[in-house]
Amino acid sequence: MGEHKVQAASRPSSVKKFVHALLRDLKALEIMLEKGMIEDDVQRIGAEQELCLIDRYWRPAPIITDILPAVDDPHFTTELARFNLEINLDPLIFSGDCFTKLEQGINGHLSKLSSVAQKYDADYVLTGILPTIRGMDLEIDNITPNPRYAALFEALEKMRGGPFEYHIRGNDELIYKQVHPTMEFVNTSFQVHYQTRPDVFIDTYNFSKLMTAPVLAAAVNSPLLLGKRLWKETRISIFQQAIDTRNISSHLREKKPRVSFSQSWIKDSVTEIFQDDISRFRVLLCADTTEDSLKVLADGGVPKLKALQIFNGTVYRWGRACYGISDGKPHLRIENRVIPSGPTVVDQVANAAFWLGLMNAMPEKYKNLPEKMNFDDVMNNFITAARSGLSSQFRWLNNESISARSLIMDELLPISHEGLKKAKVDDKDRKRFLNIIEERVCSKKTGAKWILNSYAALRKEGSQDEALVALTAGMVHRQKTGAPVHTWSIPSLADAGSWMNKYWHVEQIMSSDLFTVEKDDLVDLVIHIMKWKNIHHVPVEDSKGRIIGLITSGMLIHHFASNFDAPPQLTSVKDIMIKSPICITPEAHTMEAIQIMKEKKIGCLPVVKDDKLVGILTEHDFLKITHWFFQEFTGLLQQNGKPEE
Repeated sequence: MGEHKVQAASRPSSVKKFVHALLRDLKALEIMLEKGMIEDDVQRIGAEQELCLIDRYWRPAPIITDILPAVDDPHFTTELARFNLEINLDPLIFSGDCFTKLEQGINGHLSKLSSVAQKYDADYVLTGILPTIRGMDLEIDNITPNPRYAALFEALEKMRGGPFEYHIRGNDELIYKQVHPTMEFVNTSFQVHYQTRPDVFIDTYNFSKLMTAPVLAAAVNSPLLLGKRLWKETRISIFQQAIDTRNISSHLREKKPRVSFSQSWIKDSVTEIFQDDISRFRVLLCADTTEDSLKVLADGGVPKLKALQIFNGTVYRWGRACYGISDGKPHLRIENRVIPSGPTVVDQVANAAFWLGLMNAMPEKYKNLPEKMNFDDVMNNFITAARSGLSSQFRWLNNESISARSLIMDELLPISHEGLKKAKVDDKDRKRFLNIIEERVCSKKTGAKWILNSYAALRKEGSQDEALVALTAGMVHRQKTGAPVHTWSIPSLADAGSWMNKYWHVEQIMSSDLFTVEKDDLVDLVIHIMKWKNIHHVPVEDSKGRIIGLITSGMLIHHFASNFDAPPQLTSVKDIMIKSPICITPEAHTMEAIQIMKEKKIGCLPVVKDDKLVGILTEHDFLKITHWFFQEFTGLLQQNGKPEE
């Protein structure tokens, strides 16, 4: 949870003061390490639960400013978007029934949240990326009104000096551009913390890097974004591009991104990580730091290292080194940031148990990794896992090539079992949670696999939007049972509920696979397009994608009937098109569209967003609603014999 009383690093005087405090904090940490002041006689674990708030139509509910005061619990805090929320779990001693306690803690907080959310006709869902999130949800208006987030965006946009661009290729391809880095709104994770001793920190941190790929491969849960099938864990690519402050000239200089897996092994001390980050990255956020950490140390106190923690919170390593204070004693921990939120609480805790068991075991053969393995291979493993999940093939020790499934089943799960035994975790806890990993890996049924299989099945029944809504609804229904994802059934369109969940907005029924022409094109081209694609309306757009006209099949019939006896001419689209046609926005209600088409006696409405053509709504599209009503009516007849008056 980041410090909220900050401002953008825009005033040179403030930046100088902050950097001065930052350097003194780093020196203070070095002294504490040299003097053996860092706690080494206890191990704690912790977690941060991020989630999405959804409305009754299974779409993002931007109600965080209403929810937090109503929940009134310091464990709950804001996230970047108004429809996201974070729960900070209490640290636990790493032993006994700690994982059951972690599960119970999360469920308790979620139960409290659910009871409050119901008052706002809302709910929550645990998912890496919400399937029903839309472009309109990624507008800057949905940023949480918090000074930290405004300052962060201000600093990122200033450093970027231009639009934020996204390009991800999976089964489908996403190309997207934004003025603000609001694409980060889509990401929700389950962050796990592991406290470790300073004398083994180097080996443990390096080992955590190597283990990131196989742990992620087993946990992937974010394969869909804006209806596109991308990476198995698309969060990884989105976050790296959303917080990338480099422009074209930066890439030419090979500057490193602020979101990274790391560039190399560490060899001497945890301070190497902070030294490297301070050397590479400009300060994004500043805060008034009244604490002089070196003076606090000299006076026998324990410094908070506030400046170091603020700076560290703006450099987003997927495995982050953290400093903290527990019961008055300073400690070091490793934060695993790659695990996605969901699919269920028990799945998340199983992922945590798998990783924490590995960290606590760290067999001898995995020590001194800089001498045994090329770090580039470790980075490539990470990206491969994000792209392909359990289908990944990794480069491992001794230059061995091994599948993710074989590595996990044959080697890593036994190591994790030993690590949990070493921590004196109860056998019941150890077996229950690691067995979930084993069954998930054996069946290949990760959260990402369930989402993709469900989406494919639902697309055979209905439109893209129907499928995304039913998928999200099915996800929520199955989460409530608490059963792990590898046991889930495939949802149907009926999971989505009422017709409003499927057809309430224009974007839910419009056609977005468009065939358009420009004003100087031949009318003959329009005729052929209509014939080839069996359509009756063709929008006319300019070179910038703005709609300037419309041609209908009725107009073509009228045109040729009126010129039946005239010699053939090379007629241009601009000569016969409807100029400045009536349009509608994708956010408009379906009933509004019906009313416009009825009053204006027109058969279609071009759909426009930010002056750009994004879809078209025709009379044919309303057959989807008619078909749904027919099915519902038939169902009532079969159920009751006849519908009630």
